[in-house]
Amino acid sequence: YNGGVLIALHTHEFQAGLGEANNMWNDAYNGITQVNTLLGAGGLDANKTAQLRVVRAYFHWRLMDAFGRVKIQTQTGVSVPQSDRPAVYQFIIDELEASIPDLAPDNGYARAGKYAAHALAARVYLNAGVYKRPVSGGISTAPFAGDYTFELQKAIEHTDAVINSGLYELDPNFADVFAPDNVGNPEHIWILPYDEATGAGMNFAQMSLHYPSQLTFDLEQQPWNGYSSLESFYNSFDANDKRRAASFIVGPQTDLNGNPIVDVAFDKADPDGPEINFTPAINELFPNASRQAGARLGKFSHKVGQRPEMDNDFPIIRFAEMHLIKAEATARLNSNWSHPTTLTLVNILRERAGVSSFTSLTADEFLAELGREKFQEVHRRTDQIRMDAWGDAWDFKPAHSDRYKEVFPIPQQQLNATTDGSLSQNPGY
Repeated sequence: YNGGVLIALHTHEFQAGLGEANNMWNDAYNGITQVNTLLGAGGLDANKTAQLRVVRAYFHWRLMDAFGRVKIQTQTGVSVPQSDRPAVYQFIIDELEASIPDLAPDNGYARAGKYAAHALAARVYLNAGVYKRPVSGGISTAPFAGDYTFELQKAIEHTDAVINSGLYELDPNFADVFAPDNVGNPEHIWILPYDEATGAGMNFAQMSLHYPSQLTFDLEQQPWNGYSSLESFYNSFDANDKRRAASFIVGPQTDLNGNPIVDVAFDKADPDGPEINFTPAINELFPNASRQAGARLGKFSHKVGQRPEMDNDFPIIRFAEMHLIKAEATARLNSNWSHPTTLTLVNILRERAGVSSFTSLTADEFLAELGREKFQEVHRRTDQIRMDAWGDAWDFKPAHSDRYKEVFPIPQQQLNATTDGSLSQNPGY
């Protein structure tokens, strides 16, 4: 529950004092400061300089995607004015395009190489219909209210560079892409490396599993019984979709010896009684949410004997996304969600998932497929905004038509700390 903050995020009741937004802001600018410090020190060859520019562009993309109007920071200790989103978009594109010629194809594990830059550029170009709309004055138009032929063609150009490189391929087993031993997976283009001993921060098991699930996986510490999937999203998968089996933990839970695990403080109204049974259904969010309700997050799978920090490396960009970006850009260019190229690229992923191919598609069906493929990889908000679905209703969230909520408020903590007037709040907040 956490004071209601997570429910407010879920229902889009964003406030300027939101701690999560401030953490996102600080994390990104801390990364930018580290990059600028290294670039300012000099002595780097063209390849290393380009790597750092890609990382800096990535952090600016995170800020621009989330907040719209941010500061383009290329030097340490220098106050710069706040830029509107189209200017930040252009800076990111320019940085990526300028860096690509100087990048080696492979700069080593978890480092940005040429094709990581191509892939990130493809993602940014695909969202141009969102990012090139000004935030100052208020967001007044729907995404892609204009001609974005050039940007969509560039998105395809960059995905083709990655696809035709021959360096990446789809893993035949979807679950392996996210497993504890996923180091060097052929689908990874750019990853965040995590390690249970030295690379802290990957703790999905702690976030999602029930307290007694410690006995299921012989975990070093007890989980927190936090995040679950929405029932409607879980049910959007075909029953035989391998991605559903790989992404969620459902059903009766046991210890390592097959004995049922129990919740000693179980809800008396729960028909399952004390024995843990993860059901997709969620009765409510607050105040009487069932302690064992909801399918739990299992995509980044858990190993027996696991520490609180997981070994699973996290893909910033993976090969499957290139298929989906090219599929969507092609559909938008041709005003046809059932374009043969779009269907072929989507169906390649569905074939891996063991589900039937589409013979036609709508925008809504494509958005649903994006969710099934990219669940838990922090794409959903960006995808929903681009597909003009951010204001839709879903479980425990009413519909709204507030376009200003397509960006978060500038954190109040940052406004309070800025004394030179160079930072102002986004319209609507």
